[in-house]
Amino acid sequence: MIKLRYFLLKSCFLLVFFISFVPEMRAQNKFLEPSAQYNPDRLKGVVITEIAGGLLISTGLYFLWYRKHPRTPFHFFNDNREWLQMDKVGHLTTAYNIAAVQYDLMRWCGVKNDASIAIGSLTALGYMSIIEVLDGFSSKWGFSNGDMLANILGSALFAAQQKGWGEQRISLKFSYHATIYPGYYPEELGKNRISRILKDYNGQTYWLSFNIKSFLSAKNDFPSWLNMSAGYGAEGMIGATQNPETLSGKTIPYTRRFRQFYLAPDADLLRVSSESGFFNTASYFTRFIKVPAPALEWNTLKRLTFHPVYF
Repeated sequence: MIKLRYFLLKSCFLLVFFISFVPEMRAQNKFLEPSAQYNPDRLKGVVITEIAGGLLISTGLYFLWYRKHPRTPFHFFNDNREWLQMDKVGHLTTAYNIAAVQYDLMRWCGVKNDASIAIGSLTALGYMSIIEVLDGFSSKWGFSNGDMLANILGSALFAAQQKGWGEQRISLKFSYHATIYPGYYPEELGKNRISRILKDYNGQTYWLSFNIKSFLSAKNDFPSWLNMSAGYGAEGMIGATQNPETLSGKTIPYTRRFRQFYLAPDADLLRVSSESGFFNTASYFTRFIKVPAPALEWNTLKRLTFHPVYF
């Protein structure tokens, strides 16, 4: 079954690769197209939706993370050595993508470009800062300067590209594959599929995805959708800074903690020209997900591995 799944995924990737080599003009996703005129009704709807969404997400975070831990006076906590910095890259990626989506929403409402850049960046910083403040009042965590720096860098990466190039030539993406490690420590790494995607750093990979065509001369015929990406991951982590020997009276097998570095092709589906509303919507809402593809891995165990299809 696993081999069949890999075969189907690889076949789908190659099919998209083949079809997309047809001659094309500069493609632009038609979901959330910028409006030439300021539209206050759209803006009102966006603000109301974001407030409702923010409350829903905050409630989810409370039940997933904060409910089980007592509240404390506001305090700082240095967690820069934890999880081989996977959490910091996660903050960077999240802030970047929030800024990008908020910018698109503002442009869809007809807000001017520079104002949309500022609103997008400040919205990302504001939302991520709320999480840090909540951490600051939790006994298990604390306000992390390292996290906050990553939030700022993620927002700045978006703003600098949008202001300087008028587009996102370098995007930050995410992928996930299941690992064995939550089975040893489900309270920390997740008890179900959804919580493991968020909490199991062993299965997460973060990607810098470079759009090749945008860095070439204007008259090049390179496919506008084809990217090359560099990924970072880590594995062997059961605890934040070191792995426990026992948990709940059970012996935990020894595992080495190591970093992983990847090189893989990627697809920027936002640049694929399509008249399909479903495709445009789906490609927009999955813009932060790295497309499964062949990947070359080098890790700090000094092993070089080729993955026919990597998540």
